[in-house]
Amino acid sequence: MFSRYKKATVNRPRPEAAISQPPVKEVKPAPVPQAKAAPKVAPAVSMSAKDIKRREKLSDVRIELHKRLLDTLNLAALETASESDLRTEITAICADGLSEMGVVLNKDERANLHQELYDEVTGLGPLEPLLRDETVNDILVNGPNQVFVERFGKLELTSVVFKNEKHLLRVIDKIVSAVGRRVDEQNPYVDARLADGSRFNAMVGPIAVDGSLVSIRKFTKDKLGIDDLMRFGAFTEEMAMYLQAAVGSHLNIIVSGGTGSGKTTTLNALSSMIADNERILTIEDTAELQLQQVHVGRMESRPANVEGKGAVSQRDCLRNALRMRPDRIIVGETRGEEVIDMLQAMNTGHDGSMTTIHANSARDGVSRLENMVAMAGIDMPLKAVRNQIASAVHLIVQVSRLMDGSRRMLSITEVTGMEGDIITMQEVFRFKREGLDENGKIIGQFEATGLRSHYSERFKHSGFDLPANIYTQPARAV
Repeated sequence: MFSRYKKATVNRPRPEAAISQPPVKEVKPAPVPQAKAAPKVAPAVSMSAKDIKRREKLSDVRIELHKRLLDTLNLAALETASESDLRTEITAICADGLSEMGVVLNKDERANLHQELYDEVTGLGPLEPLLRDETVNDILVNGPNQVFVERFGKLELTSVVFKNEKHLLRVIDKIVSAVGRRVDEQNPYVDARLADGSRFNAMVGPIAVDGSLVSIRKFTKDKLGIDDLMRFGAFTEEMAMYLQAAVGSHLNIIVSGGTGSGKTTTLNALSSMIADNERILTIEDTAELQLQQVHVGRMESRPANVEGKGAVSQRDCLRNALRMRPDRIIVGETRGEEVIDMLQAMNTGHDGSMTTIHANSARDGVSRLENMVAMAGIDMPLKAVRNQIASAVHLIVQVSRLMDGSRRMLSITEVTGMEGDIITMQEVFRFKREGLDENGKIIGQFEATGLRSHYSERFKHSGFDLPANIYTQPARAV
């Protein structure tokens, strides 16, 4: 073994063997005689029970070897160790431990054991395989014995488990301590960001009753653009042409939708249409936007420390951003009092700004904006608030995750002004759902409503002369 990674020798008593027999020597169940009418599922049930028992024994071995690693390795020296050296060291320690314990494992079991122990030492333990899996979008932990993932818009239960609640808490603490935060009984919930940019949220006891709750929204390494979303069927080419004109003409855009509907992905795609010669400032609670322009300044809010001091809200960032000469301001999600500063920025020379909100339709989005202004404590007449919204917001893009897991742009709606006390709007494009096919997939079609854009002249002045027939295109099924 590499002595520079090893602590002083530790004498430990020889433990009893966790697995008394190697797997290859297990006695297979005798075949069922033909004369007996035994159920065909009996052998499978027996093997399943043995598999469960063996997994439990392997778990005991893993726990024992993990203790040996913590006792043996010099963790401070490992910070400068290469991956190959560390893997070699773990392999050597495992070989010694298995020999002392009298445990025999096959090649695949050894390889899996070495990888799991490597993940425990350098990563997030049982969560590492899920973080490496590119098909997983969300990881949801409900206590140490239940881990769900979202793949292709659908939730599924995995076989991943933690040893116990203490093991899960150790992984949580490893994440939050890396970004200078803490979570305990006094501060039972925390937001953080993993090293790869994934969004992390955790809640521990006594608030989390049946074990700590963890949710990880994975950071997409492959940045999805407009072409990618069109290929996936999120919207049509005509809708993309319209959106490109809207972004290029500096319309203020709000992306509206529910949780997990693809608001941030859509906002990223829209922001990719912004020219490189513009100064963009982004403001988020947890940095997720992946802008590719040259001149981008990123800001992230910060919660209060243990003493209740040092908090920096999105509103604080937004107020400061107005003094930094931005051409556009992009707020990751507007959810509170920062809405009034966002609307004022859109009204005072920062055309082309964008944000997202939680709402189920364009009309609900406008109502949400009104409610957030009221939450900010601004004593304004309702008509004045609506005038502010009508003059600030030009376009509301509604996205949704449908029941089959697919994500669609359900509607593109323009805010056209005020009539009396009512904000007037017109829908330009929409997705019409028609039913389900035999595989449970949504059947529907994108269609233009036939209404000419309220901002057609503005598009022309900005160099986007859209053909008139995009507003009358026949429906396109998906």
